[in-house]
Amino acid sequence: MNRSQRTLFRISFAALVLLIALGGLALAAGKKAQAAKETKTADIAATVNGVAIPEKDVDRIIKDMAAQYKAKTNNPITDDMMKNAKTAILNKLIDAELLYQAGLKLGVADLDKKVDDQFNQKKKQFATPAAYEKALKETNLTEKDLKLLVRKDIVINNLLGKEIADKVTVSEDEQKKFYDENKDKFKTEESVRASHILIGVSDKATAEDKKKAREKAEAIRKRLLAGEDFAAVAKKESTCPSAPQGGDLGFFSKGQMVPEFEKAAFALKPGDISDVVETKFGYHIIKVAEKKPAGTVSYDEAKKNIEQYLKGQKVQQGVNDYLAKLHKEAKIEITKG
Repeated sequence: MNRSQRTLFRISFAALVLLIALGGLALAAGKKAQAAKETKTADIAATVNGVAIPEKDVDRIIKDMAAQYKAKTNNPITDDMMKNAKTAILNKLIDAELLYQAGLKLGVADLDKKVDDQFNQKKKQFATPAAYEKALKETNLTEKDLKLLVRKDIVINNLLGKEIADKVTVSEDEQKKFYDENKDKFKTEESVRASHILIGVSDKATAEDKKKAREKAEAIRKRLLAGEDFAAVAKKESTCPSAPQGGDLGFFSKGQMVPEFEKAAFALKPGDISDVVETKFGYHIIKVAEKKPAGTVSYDEAKKNIEQYLKGQKVQQGVNDYLAKLHKEAKIEITKG
């Protein structure tokens, strides 16, 4: 299962609003009241108004988090981190179950159809049925589990939309006040928009391999100087993932690229083509399309993002307040944590 498919299972089959509003974790499937009776007490992490949250759901998320942490840091998760993570995950799953139960009371029109439609859309994103089945196995989920996650996703998003997000507004005065009080947040550094053609070499390349790669890059540069279209050549010759976009890397500021590449790019004028630049990735030919000097984003330019940010803050507070109310009214029993 590739990274995009793992992400699909980790995020798309989870309550996206929880991930944003709660800074939370992927939802696990809480079972209905009948399941609480059928599940052994030792296997239950908590119950929420009689609905069981199985220990295996907490463990599944922990396993995924530990794998992500190790991949990013190359270090295993410690016992203390594991303990704290389990507590945090269980709390989020309790929050999710409370929201799901409240959402079911509110109701969703044509829920079954929406679940089937969204589930089928997600399933189609896998290249083959075998890839889908492999992903199920690796995430230790059944198709029934996934459909329940989709159902929870729809129900919770509908609830938070109607009860909180749709009621949130941000005034013009609030936006201007935020801009005026946070001018430092709207300062921009000098940036360039550049494209490049990469003739990549591996870290195990021999001196002869590197020589051939440089010679190829030099030959390509001569073709460009003779008038060949940069984007067209990049699409055909570049080994960088940016090749399909004609080598376009978009805008970047200092500190975002490796030093050799950055130095060459910022030294160019718009329209110029660099000499062959060597980095740890291989040999680059760079073309700068545009430069932006350092400055401050105007209020009009920042207004939309400010509104979205402030609305997000209000939605998050609204979710927290709503959950506090649900917690007061609920019967929650934690058996493990």
